Formats: sequence, structure tokens, C-alpha cells
Amino acid sequence: MDVIRKTPHDCSVRPNLTDYEQARAQFHWSDVPPLCAGMGPGRCNIAYAAVDRHAEGPAATRTALRFVTDAGSDGAITTRDLSYSELGRLVRRFSGALRSLGIHRGNRVFTIMNRSPELYIAMLGALRNGSVVSPLFSAFGPEPIATRVSIGQADVLVTTRAIYERKIAKIRDRLPSVRHVVVVDDGKAGGAPPGTLNFWECLDAADENAPIEPTAADDPALLHFTSGTTGTPKGAIHVHGAVAMHYVTGLYALDLHPDDTYWCTADPGWVTGTSYGIISPLLHGVTSIVDEAEFDARRWYQILQDQGVSVWYTAPTAIRMLIKAGPELPAQYRFPRLRFIASVGEPLNPEAVWWGKRVLGLPIHDNWWQTETGGIMIANTPAFDIKPGSMGRPLPGVDAYIVRHNDDDTTEVVDEPDVEGELALKPGWPSMFRGYLGAEERYRNSFANGLYLTGDLAKKDADGYFWFVGRKDDVIKSAGHLIGPFEVESALTDHPAVAEAAVIGIPDPTVGEMVKAFVTLKNGVVADEDLRLELLGHARKRLGAAVAPKDIEFVDALPHTSSGKIMRRLLKARELGLPEGDTSTIERQPDHRAEGVPS
Repeated sequence: MDVIRKTPHDCSVRPNLTDYEQARAQFHWSDVPPLCAGMGPGRCNIAYAAVDRHAEGPAATRTALRFVTDAGSDGAITTRDLSYSELGRLVRRFSGALRSLGIHRGNRVFTIMNRSPELYIAMLGALRNGSVVSPLFSAFGPEPIATRVSIGQADVLVTTRAIYERKIAKIRDRLPSVRHVVVVDDGKAGGAPPGTLNFWECLDAADENAPIEPTAADDPALLHFTSGTTGTPKGAIHVHGAVAMHYVTGLYALDLHPDDTYWCTADPGWVTGTSYGIISPLLHGVTSIVDEAEFDARRWYQILQDQGVSVWYTAPTAIRMLIKAGPELPAQYRFPRLRFIASVGEPLNPEAVWWGKRVLGLPIHDNWWQTETGGIMIANTPAFDIKPGSMGRPLPGVDAYIVRHNDDDTTEVVDEPDVEGELALKPGWPSMFRGYLGAEERYRNSFANGLYLTGDLAKKDADGYFWFVGRKDDVIKSAGHLIGPFEVESALTDHPAVAEAAVIGIPDPTVGEMVKAFVTLKNGVVADEDLRLELLGHARKRLGAAVAPKDIEFVDALPHTSSGKIMRRLLKARELGLPEGDTSTIERQPDHRAEGVPS
């Protein structure tokens, strides 16, 4: 197995986590710095830790958020900075604006916006107010918006005029819980639409010194929706105490230092964009880049270069799109400050890890977590060797296991290495979700024998590295073999002609399920029978006859969720003529809208 060995020379800045075993042995959650000490005993609020304590402290004049806007005809990029002091003033005003509307602790504030300053002000101001914040992806259509707002019983919607007129106005009568709609005007004549409030007029009339709500660590703070394989979306509830996890993972998994310029490409409409696009970098007092535009490979390379990005957190979908654009493009740019690249959203195939090292000069560090965990659980950290294709090792404070489910409905931990089972976590980390809204039984079923069951199949090697196999319902059983789709997909994407691959099981009377792959090709590659046979041979050579796909179909695009994950379930339903189920999170423009690929 190829391993990327790390030496001190590979780290231009001393990593925050160097002695892994010692850090795990000595770590206690009680040792996390008291981020909310200024609120008084027993108090905790995410917005206080992220904004208030910096706005009045040494970091007050430092840039908190740098918004990258339109590029001019000469390719120059325009930016707008918000210092921690200015951000604090606007966040306090939004807290005051909510109170003037009768919105207080526990009321639910939903945002449906692009990555503009108003989105960040609204989310942080609502958290500071003690309200529960639920960010929705701006590309959602009317139906998924209505579903989530109804499940969450939103009191306030904060959106843009364009989104309101195009999507929300037509379903307004189906949202009886919504008391106020606050709209960011786009400058068109006529002001805010009838029945809505103007965002900046509300702020201008609000108290600039609104005191922070004295919330506690166990008070609800965030409501993130995640789609299951069946049924309606699940609303995972997180609390203010999660801030400790956001701090620790920013320290260890992302290796944030105070002088970093950090770029998380994920949209705040998804949990990554909230936890690591807003909260974690602000906790560490760094400068965060926010790109307001759609994905463009040249633009992204220019941002990395011109903004001096030092830590970059992105997604496999984005990386594949950059790979597809070719190595000639990044060769035109220089990234002297870039020292660490991490990825999340779905497993990162080994070739993408090596591509980073070959083309950008840095390997890409995969990590693993879920909406339910609220923060990174398993990671490849800067100081340690990388096994490309592995999600890494559990962070200090996180205990992960591989478990086997027995026929008598009991669950046992698997001690031997390289045995596939379900990935399970020992509860106790601060950002663990506290429930599925309105679905208590569904929440209870997520636990067994004192462990949280993730629904992901994985294995752990002898060195303690975890390897993703697939979702429980994605695994293919063929001739007695359990085949993880990701393993097959990684082999196919290692071929120079392949841009992306998805693998499903097709019922077969002889072997149970036959492995079939759907493949998209890189620009300029012609799909023909010779290439299909070449790919079948390539996969057979890499994986062996028992695991390799028996059929390959070329397609123009694969279905993704809006968070960038390939929807194998949907591919299988279409292939077999089965009901497609909930399709509200299907990516409508797969080249532009993935978690980590801004829309």
C-alpha cells in the first residue's frame, strides 16, 4: 500500500497536534478553553464565543470575513472585509431586530440565502438571541423549502427578494408557523415585497447594544436537516455546547493558527458550511474567505493565490472538477502560503489525494463526520502519514469502533483489524446531536449498547486508520462477497479517462447481485466500446473478478444531492424501474452545486 510519509519538513508551521497517542491519552473535554467565560458561570453561546469575545478584544480590528464578489473584465477580484468589531456591531443589531419582532430564545429562525454578508449576520445574530437557527440551501426549490419549514415550525424566514419572489411567495400560505419574512432587497424599485420586512431597515431601527441572551450549553442552537434513504428529511438538533467541538476540531483537524487565511468552500446551507465555514474559524480568530460566486476553476485558483489562502477545506466533488479542468490551469498560479488542504462530504479516492500532492504540492487530507455528529470525528491531521483512501484516525476525545450486528439483535465490537462492520461512536462529544425533531423513535434507533450507530460501513486497519466501505444500504452482496461501492468507484476514477463513477448492485439470479458502474468521462474523451472494455479490464485487474463491475454504462452526468454526494439509491431505482422516493435534494445543476462547490 502506498503511504504518504510526513516529515517535519512537510509542515511549514508546527502542527497543533503532533503526538497523537499522548494527546488522546491526556485529552479531557473539561480542558477545552472556557470560550464563554465572559458570559458568567454556567453560560454558553456560540455567537459570543465566535464574535463577541473577539469584537471587544485584541482581534477587534482583524478581518473576520472577506467576501469575494464579482471579478472585473481584467480578471481582478473584488473583496469586501468585515472586521470582528464591525461584524459584532451588526450581529448585535440583528439580535435587537429579532427582539423588536417578538422573537426570543427558542424561536426558530430559518435562513434561505446566498453567501452574502447578510446571511452570516442573520445566523450569528439569531444564535446570539438564543433563537434556534436552521440554514437551508438557497438552491432548494419550493417543495423542499416547504417541507423543512413545516417540520421545523419556523417563526422567521430570512431570505432575499429574488428567492422570496421565485420560491417562497407561491408557498407562503402553506407556512402558517412563519410570523415574519425578512428580505434582503436587491435594489430593485418597489422595496420589500408585500407582507415582508426589509433586512437593513430592521437593522437600522434596532438596538446596537442588545445584550446577549444568557443561554446555557444544553440549550438548542442549530437545526440541520439531513436526508435519509427513505422518508422525510430528518431535523438534527444541536446545542450551544457544541462550540467546544468546533474549537477542538478547528485546532486539530484543520490546524488553524491565528494568522491563517482560511477558506471553507462549503455553503452554510449545509452543516459543513455552518460548523467550518462560520463557527470554527471565527472561534480561532482567523480571516475567512467567502466566495459569493458560482464555481469556476480559474477563479478558485486565483482566490487561492491572490487571497493568500493558507488552509483550504473543500469537497471531493470540487476536487474532481478541478482535476477535470486539467493540470495546465493550476500551473499558471502560485500558492506560497497554502500549507494544508482538507476534504469532506464523501470519501476521497486515493488518486485525488495524490493529485493534490502532484499538482498543488500538497496531499489532500480526507476526514469523516456527519450532520448528526456536528463536527469532525475522524481525520488525517497535518503531522501524520496519510494512507490515501483512508478517512484517518479518531481525533482526541472521540472513540470510534467497528461493530458487528448479530442475528439475535445484539451488537458487539469487532477487535480484529480489517473486518468490515458498522462504524459506531461512543457518545460524549459536545456536538453530538440531541434528537431528531419530532422523531423520537428514529433517534432512539440510532443507538445500541451505549454506542451511536452511524449507518456507515467501515473497517479499521492494524494502525488504527479507518476506511469507508459504504452505507449499509449501498453495499452490494455478490456471490457471498460484500462489495463496497466506493472501492470500485475509486478504481474506476483512477483511470485517466474517468471523471466520476457510481456503482450499484443489479439483481442476478446466479450471484445475487451483479456490480454495475455508471461512468462520466473527462472532457475530450470519446465513449465507445473499446473504452468500455478497457475500463472493465482496468477494474478487473485492480480489484479482481469477484469485485470488479460486470457492466459499465457511460452517462453524461450522475445524480448528486445538493451536498455533493452521489445518489446511488436513485441510480438503482431508475435502473430497476422502482419508485424514486424523496428527490428534494437532487442536484439540479451537478456541475455547480455541491457541498464545497458554491452555487
